[in-house]
Amino acid sequence: MSRTQRTLDPSYELMDDHEGHSLIYRQHGFPSPLVRWHFHKEYELHLIVASSGKVFIGDYIGNFSPDTLFLTGPNLPHNWISQMAAGEAVAQRDMLVNFTDDVLESGTAVFAELKDLQPLLSRAHYGIEFRCEHTIAEARHLLQRIADSQGMTRLGNFFILMELLAACDDYQLLSDRTAAQLADEHHVERINRAVDYIFQHYAQELTQEEVAEYLGMTPTYFSRFFKQATGRGFVEFVNRMRVSKSCELLTQSDKPVTEVCFESGFNNISNFNRRFQQLKGMTPSGYRRLVTQRVTEQNLY
Repeated sequence: MSRTQRTLDPSYELMDDHEGHSLIYRQHGFPSPLVRWHFHKEYELHLIVASSGKVFIGDYIGNFSPDTLFLTGPNLPHNWISQMAAGEAVAQRDMLVNFTDDVLESGTAVFAELKDLQPLLSRAHYGIEFRCEHTIAEARHLLQRIADSQGMTRLGNFFILMELLAACDDYQLLSDRTAAQLADEHHVERINRAVDYIFQHYAQELTQEEVAEYLGMTPTYFSRFFKQATGRGFVEFVNRMRVSKSCELLTQSDKPVTEVCFESGFNNISNFNRRFQQLKGMTPSGYRRLVTQRVTEQNLY
C-alpha cells in the first residue's frame, strides 16, 4: 500500500502534519470528513463545543452534548455523530489535541514530574469522560489558549491542561475493551458504514440480515465480523444504542415512559424495561427520578 493510499484510508487516520511539533491542535465543524469510526496512534483529548448526539468509544455507546470532554488512548476506535436535521450544520463542533506516547516518554526521562501523568494515560486506553464541571470549564479555557499560541507557550499550556486532568477524580471509564482487542484497520471502514447505517435506523425495526445485506455480507459472516470489531453482538449493540436514546429522552423531556420506549426503537414495554434494567441497574422511571433528584440538588448550591 502506498503512502498516499494509507493517508486516504478512512479506517486508519495517519496524522502526518506533526511537522516536528509535539502535539496537534485541531477544530472542526459537523458534518466533516473527520467524523467517522476510526483510530490512530495518537491520544486524543476531545471537547464538544456545539450539538448533541451519540459517542462511540471502543465498545462504549453514550451521549454527548456541549461541554462534554473525552480522552481516548492510542488506537482506540472512536466517533462522535451529531443528531441534527438534514442539511443542518455547525461551523465549530469540536476542539481537540492529539499527542503521542513518544512525547511524554521522552519528556519523562528529563522531567521526572511528567511521571505523575502516567495513571491518567493508562486510564485513557479505555477512554475517559470527565464529569467535573469546573475541570471542563478550565479545560475549555486552556484548549483555547493552546489554539491561540505556538511553540513553548503552546506546550506549556498543554502540560497545565494535562496536570488538571490528572488531578480530576470525577470521571468515567468507558470501554470494556482496549485498542488491542478492537482496532483493525482492515475492518474499520466497513464497521464505519455499519455503525452509520444502524445510527440512521435504530429507532425503527432493524435486523442483522438487513445490515448484512447493506454491507454485501452473509448474516453469519457479518455476525462474527461485527462482534470482533465492536466487542458487542449486533442485538446488544442496537439495544445499547436504544437505551442510550431512551436515557436522553427521559432526561430531557417529560414524555411518558411508554412513549420513550417506542421512540427509542423498542417494540414492547416489557422488553424495554428488561433491557434498561440490565444496562442501567434500575427501571426507566427510577432513572428519571434519580436524574430529577440530582438536578434539584445541583440547583440548591
